[in-house]
Amino acid sequence: MARYDVNPAAVEHARRLIGSKQYVLDSDWGAVQPRADAENAYLERHSWEEYAAWHLGLTVGATDETKARYAFVYGDLRRVHRTGLIACVYRASEWRHKAVELAAHDLLQELDAAAGIT
Repeated sequence: MARYDVNPAAVEHARRLIGSKQYVLDSDWGAVQPRADAENAYLERHSWEEYAAWHLGLTVGATDETKARYAFVYGDLRRVHRTGLIACVYRASEWRHKAVELAAHDLLQELDAAAGIT
């Protein structure tokens, strides 16, 4: 099973987006999460560093600047999605990637507080 480290740049990026209210509270994550074609189009216009900032997990042992390196996407490459963070919490919890699970959980709590969700 792959192992993941938390991507601190992604956590900081998500915090900045939440702070500037660049989030979606209600979405169908299965319909809006970035697919391979959207990721490829994004990479044509942005750096790998910018792409990486959308992924809470870094695959241990994978080469930088490859899609295999980045996991646990939490937004649509424009905004944070609450359902994306929930999916990250769930998937990380399911596969026992505790550090990623907790990072996603903390971001979810920050988003909820910013949105006034109690």
